[in-house]
Amino acid sequence: MSKNKSENRNFEIPRPEFPKRAVITGGMPYGNKELHFGHVGGMLVFADTYARFLRDRIGKENVIFVSGTDCYGSPIAEGWRQKVEKGEFTGSLEEFVLQNHEKQKKTLEAYGISPNLFGASGLGRSKEIHAEVTNWFLKSLYEKKQLNKLSTMQFFDEKAGVFLNGRQVIGKCPVEGCQSEKGYADECDLGHQYMPENLIHPVSTLTGETPTMKPVTNWYFKLRDYETLMLEWVEELKKRKDIRPVVWKTIDEFLKPPVIYIKREFEEIYFDLKNQLPKHEYLEEKKKPSFTIAFENLSDCDDACRILTKNHIRYRTGKTLVPFRLTGNVEWGVPAPVLEDEEALTVWVWPESLWAPISFTEAYLEQIGHDRSEWKNFWCSKDSNIYQFIGQDNIYFYGIAEPAMWMAQQDSEQKNSNPSESELQLPLIVANHHILFLDKKASSSGAVKPPMADDLLNFYTPEQLRMHWLGLGLGQRSVSFMPKPFNPSAKPDDSDPVVKDGLLLSNVYNRMIRTAFYTTQKYFDGILPDVAPEEKFLADGKKAVLDYERHMSKFAFHQCTYVLDSYIRNGSKYMSKALKGEEQNPDEVAQALANLFYMIRIAGILLHPMAPFGTEKLREYLQVDERIWSWEFIFEPLNYFTGEKHQLKFLPPKTDFFTRHESQFETGK
Repeated sequence: MSKNKSENRNFEIPRPEFPKRAVITGGMPYGNKELHFGHVGGMLVFADTYARFLRDRIGKENVIFVSGTDCYGSPIAEGWRQKVEKGEFTGSLEEFVLQNHEKQKKTLEAYGISPNLFGASGLGRSKEIHAEVTNWFLKSLYEKKQLNKLSTMQFFDEKAGVFLNGRQVIGKCPVEGCQSEKGYADECDLGHQYMPENLIHPVSTLTGETPTMKPVTNWYFKLRDYETLMLEWVEELKKRKDIRPVVWKTIDEFLKPPVIYIKREFEEIYFDLKNQLPKHEYLEEKKKPSFTIAFENLSDCDDACRILTKNHIRYRTGKTLVPFRLTGNVEWGVPAPVLEDEEALTVWVWPESLWAPISFTEAYLEQIGHDRSEWKNFWCSKDSNIYQFIGQDNIYFYGIAEPAMWMAQQDSEQKNSNPSESELQLPLIVANHHILFLDKKASSSGAVKPPMADDLLNFYTPEQLRMHWLGLGLGQRSVSFMPKPFNPSAKPDDSDPVVKDGLLLSNVYNRMIRTAFYTTQKYFDGILPDVAPEEKFLADGKKAVLDYERHMSKFAFHQCTYVLDSYIRNGSKYMSKALKGEEQNPDEVAQALANLFYMIRIAGILLHPMAPFGTEKLREYLQVDERIWSWEFIFEPLNYFTGEKHQLKFLPPKTDFFTRHESQFETGK
């Protein structure tokens, strides 16, 4: 029997194209907490799966996956202050962040999340590099005349005698249609931006008093200047099949003229004041409980808001582009460069978190002995793509503020050129819808407390959870996570959806692998039969690979799990027919094993990004090197990677590659 080292086969249908290099980023968790299930199951598992896929697809040396702890800002400082006040923590603010950073890293390792660097914007070498990048970024924007120094009103707690930053003030979001009761200084917990003076019913978290307003000076990015380019860009996004509608629809909402919505009960007063307001258009919408007035520019809209407030008229503002604040006076932040004669400021946490992945890329390159300047090969080269995995609440920052600032990094005379010519490549945003918990939106600061990611590992294996989350279809809609041990409404006889989704691996695929190994040990002393798989199995494998690749190119992870489900179950059916258990002709068994191992090998490479622990164990027992995961050889049978009379590692009885959690056996789930 001769070894079959087949040539790479031609493809009948066009295959999706992938870049030569890629950066994958995962949204940064705040440094005031451990990771809850939403961080991992709503975003980081998807980023990790795509990073692992691209490592196999284009070579791991061409892929950099970075994330890290968001160390700065008022949420972290306020979280630390409250814990110290309650006696729950006794260390410094930096020690508080470090403790949470280390916990976050351990959680990611437990789930098999594999960033090349999980940095920290305020710790160690990552902190130093991040400060340098921040300094460069702001100075560059200033030199390109893309910044404005504006005096705006900031909340001031008269009782405490201090300005209030970010999470130190809370009220109701003033943006029309937003139901958030967690409106902070100039953004709500759903990501809507507004001017501080528009916050409804503000209260100081320090004293419970209603704060006053005092003027402060900060640097703002001229976000509205990029409205035209953003409109052109979003039209391009609408044509792309790899951009989820939630991304361009959300961006679209902010690219509209500034408007104010006024309750009908104030219509008569409005008409009395109409001539005092800046030039605007009155929009009659008889069936709605409010009417709309639209303005040509944001400053006129702001002036109108002040007049309406002065006259006690209730209103809400529409979503629109407002100047993007870059600096603040919170002490716990990255120091901002002094650009003119302003007092020393720090950088607001949101903008610096947008370029933190660049800092982390530089830190990683330095860590592996490369020149930090090589970051441009990944972030600026047109041969490279930037994939940013986020939740839908953060589209404003990653889909509006970041692309506009990236456009601004061009020379000022190029500002109106095609944004694709920008030095910094515009990101490809992969935004998931909300992952709900027991049918409600979960937040660690809300009434519905989500389970911590570590707590879930007391009931499930990492791969059960990874496969369940990847199969939810979060790219299409918000979906509820319903783990039975955390669901008080679950009945004893109810099945657990997480366990159910994991059965494909722990039952079906596991049985295929064990049967192939035990049969090889029984008939051939564990030596891999040197037989080519039959054409039907080559064709079936090819179809599965191409379907999976097509879905993965569009980030349709749930569709990839469907491909695997069908392929593995068909393989199991073939196994049951071809290897009946009784004594069989060795030549027939050898052919059946060649076919079965080919299906195991194809399923393994497709599963490798999703279920890394079990698939690496499979590679260990197959005794082959990492080339088995490379898509350069994806259609080759196992014996392409082996020598003559290849000995598989002995598989002891009842050895599992994929298993259920021990608690599931104890309870008989």
